[in-house]
Amino acid sequence: MQTLKNSVLILTALGLMVACVPTRQFQELKDKNQTTVQERDSLKSVNETLTVQNTEMEAELEQLKKKMDLIAVEKSGLTDSANFYRKQFKVFKTMYDDLSSSNERVEKGRDAETRKLLAELQVTKEDLQVKEDALRKLETTLNAKSAELGERDLILIALDSSLNQKRKEVEDQGKRLMELEQILRSKDSSVIALKTKITDALLGFENKGLTIQQRNGKVYVTMDEKLLFKSGKWDVDPKGQAALKQIAKVLEQNKDINILIEGHTDDVPMNGSGDIKDNWDLSVKRATAIVKIILQNSKMEPNRITAAGKGPFMPLDASKTPEARAKNRRTEIILTPKLDELFQILESN
Repeated sequence: MQTLKNSVLILTALGLMVACVPTRQFQELKDKNQTTVQERDSLKSVNETLTVQNTEMEAELEQLKKKMDLIAVEKSGLTDSANFYRKQFKVFKTMYDDLSSSNERVEKGRDAETRKLLAELQVTKEDLQVKEDALRKLETTLNAKSAELGERDLILIALDSSLNQKRKEVEDQGKRLMELEQILRSKDSSVIALKTKITDALLGFENKGLTIQQRNGKVYVTMDEKLLFKSGKWDVDPKGQAALKQIAKVLEQNKDINILIEGHTDDVPMNGSGDIKDNWDLSVKRATAIVKIILQNSKMEPNRITAAGKGPFMPLDASKTPEARAKNRRTEIILTPKLDELFQILESN
């Protein structure tokens, strides 16, 4: 009975072992397959990298072959010279050997003839030594030339690489310069067109205290005090408001223009009270008054327009005559094209 129980236990254990073996083998095969896939992907990436490197190395090798051909021509000339001296060396060596043999044959001959042959042999031997020394010197020179050519070839490769880099930099600079010139031409055209529009809009105000000028890439609309304000005041007269309304219409249609309103006074001291203490305060007040009229009569964004007061510090005429002071009492509307594209190119450069 005990034997039967033991047999049953053994059979049960064997059954469990047989059932476990396929699962473990399957997991091992699965792990090996995952490893193989990873190795395949890694080898594929390495292969692609080696392919790119091989292509680059082939191009470099082609250039080196061309340069080595030139070196080979010079080396060929040196080799020909070396071969010539080698042949001479062989000829004299043969003569030396023949004389040595003759010397052995005539050793028993007459002393005078023997001495003559010995003398000729010595001369030949010395000449042979000279030729051999020349050959060795030529070979040394040839080796030095080969080394020098190798160094020069490396220098040429480096210079060629540097030249290509410089050439690319010059091309890039040329492209940026063309872009800048195109933008500047476009801005100049915009300024000319803007001046024409302003001039057309203000035809009725010519010779009435209003001038329009173009300089330094900007349009300057200069209005005398008599067109806009009474002395010491900053309320704009109706005739001045009419001119400003015409200007506002033009500026509203040209959104790529920055607008600066500058108030200027003469140098006669002003004894003001309240908010206006001096000429500087007055120039600021007048500039902001004009800004408000332009904004009220257009749909422009306020961030396009700037008001500034210069007081008496930027006179057109520094003399103290009444005519000079009248000229200095003015308001300037300075119109400048936006140069955002130009600044972007300069910053990228």
